[in-house]
Amino acid sequence: MSTQNEGAPSSTQAPVADEQAQQPDFISLGLPASMLETISKLGYETPSPIQAKTIPLLLGGNDVVGMAQTGTGKTAAFALPILAKIDTHSADIQALVLCPTRELALQVSEAFQTYSAGLGGKFHVLPLYGGQDMRAQLRSLKRGPHVIVGTPGRLLDHLERRSLDLSNLKTLVLDEADEMLRMGFIDDVETILQKTPADRQVVLFSATMPQAIRRVAEKYLKKPVEVRIESKATTGENIKQFFWLVRGMQKLDALTRILEVERFDGMIIFVRTKTATTELADKLNARGFNAAALNGDIAQAQRQRTVEQLKEGRLDILVATDVAARGLDVERISHVINYDIPYDNEAYVHRIGRTGRAGREGKAILFVAPRERNMLRSIERTTRQQIPPLELPSRDDLIAQRIDRFKTEILETIESQDLAFFQQVVEELCRERTLTEVEVAGALAYLQQKDRPLRPKPEREERSPRSQPEWTSGADARSPRSRNDSDRGPGAGRPPRSHSAGPEAGMQRYKVAVGHQDGVAPGELVGAIANESGIEGRYIGRIQIYNTFSTVDLPAEMPGEVTELLQKTRVRQKPLRITVFDGEVPADEMTGGFRKPRGRNEGGPSGRKPPRRDKPGFSRDDGARKGPRKPRD
Repeated sequence: MSTQNEGAPSSTQAPVADEQAQQPDFISLGLPASMLETISKLGYETPSPIQAKTIPLLLGGNDVVGMAQTGTGKTAAFALPILAKIDTHSADIQALVLCPTRELALQVSEAFQTYSAGLGGKFHVLPLYGGQDMRAQLRSLKRGPHVIVGTPGRLLDHLERRSLDLSNLKTLVLDEADEMLRMGFIDDVETILQKTPADRQVVLFSATMPQAIRRVAEKYLKKPVEVRIESKATTGENIKQFFWLVRGMQKLDALTRILEVERFDGMIIFVRTKTATTELADKLNARGFNAAALNGDIAQAQRQRTVEQLKEGRLDILVATDVAARGLDVERISHVINYDIPYDNEAYVHRIGRTGRAGREGKAILFVAPRERNMLRSIERTTRQQIPPLELPSRDDLIAQRIDRFKTEILETIESQDLAFFQQVVEELCRERTLTEVEVAGALAYLQQKDRPLRPKPEREERSPRSQPEWTSGADARSPRSRNDSDRGPGAGRPPRSHSAGPEAGMQRYKVAVGHQDGVAPGELVGAIANESGIEGRYIGRIQIYNTFSTVDLPAEMPGEVTELLQKTRVRQKPLRITVFDGEVPADEMTGGFRKPRGRNEGGPSGRKPPRRDKPGFSRDDGARKGPRKPRD
């Protein structure tokens, strides 16, 4: 194998100029313009080392062996060149990605969907893994996906059934090959390789290169180029790291609470996109914090002024993207907050390296949505540290901090200002209206603080079940339910309503573009809406499923960004395309297959109860065979 080597910086203090000099931009890698536009919208400004080395090789048709740790950006390294060569007019399976676990398969599948935004909705990717309903997978395969992402066991099942046609396969990716070897899948991987065309391109990624993996590479890859990315980045011992699980509270509200209670000097808040820097900075300024945006679109002169303001203490908070903050060395930065979790673990290391400078202690807080827990574990493996959860300040803590700060402002004003005129006005008012000084002082305090009340609104647990939720970027839909209800749809345990019954108070009825003909069940809608929008299960109301669409009751006046997320959320491989329901149900929707809403325990479209789920490791659908053969997924 020919080899390309790239060493990462040995510490977070590495000079930024060298870092940028080693890496080209995405434009120079040869990707098409539509893909470059998508990458830019996602906030990617420069490729990671594995992307910079691998993408041109794959676009050139080379087989590649990539040695890189999880979290170095390798998914984009193979997904982007695959998408650049996809023929969306063909119904053939053109690329196959093998992953060791269903979690990774889903993560890679979502990445393909995200990166394909510039293909105009014509691209289809399908994850295949054990534990999923085989009939649903067979239906999805008939729709002609362009890319399959799956685990070895389930892929072999489909090959044995002849439901998976790889005769026109162009690219095969083995992701985390050493992990598949460790889990005992290497024989299945070889069997799959043998069933693919001889002229396909093969990409193998592995964190290590044991002899068995090297043998597979030598046997099945044609003159592969080896790309080796050494990961040596470590976090400073003087940086205390915490994560907060995004649950039940809007990220902005949680951030506000942290900012009010934490004693910080200077702070950087990292987000993924340029647009998010300005939006979040504006919202923080509106809440009384001194914040500014820093991104790649800001002119160099303005950037320098902003950094100088931070150094001099005239600015407290920077909201920045990864690239914009590179090379930033400001000693007074005591806190780093990862408002958006980075896709690249190396980026996390560089982010938190902005604090804890010159021997000072630093603190790093990472916001993690429930669906991003795997990314948290990956960061922990990279940093070789377990990151503990952060206890968010309570409402009482917040009130105490606000009162203490308000008292301090009053005392400082008394000491520093000539108040004789205002004291005279207060005395006259007290005499004229027979008021006490305390009553007047209370009224003045209210006028001063009415836009920033000392006591925040009661938290959700003090509200009625149908009050407006706090909006988050992710939530565990089952957390508010009891264990007995965790697998039931929103209609379970309640008598079904007629389709003409309106939503409950505070709720709005929406229409989504999946129905009986797609085989959708209420539980799938609940899971998709909860995971993508962050609306907890308790706020998802009645669901009714018709032939070609369904209706879902959701909280009224949802923020625009939540509605936009749900527009693109996919269920049964179809986008929801959510709209406000106008109340009209065509006759053929009712007579041609209308059914009352069912809970998840009441089966799929056929109405039959699902088969009993066996113990892990012994169910065919979980990717394992009975008998002495080793388990698959």
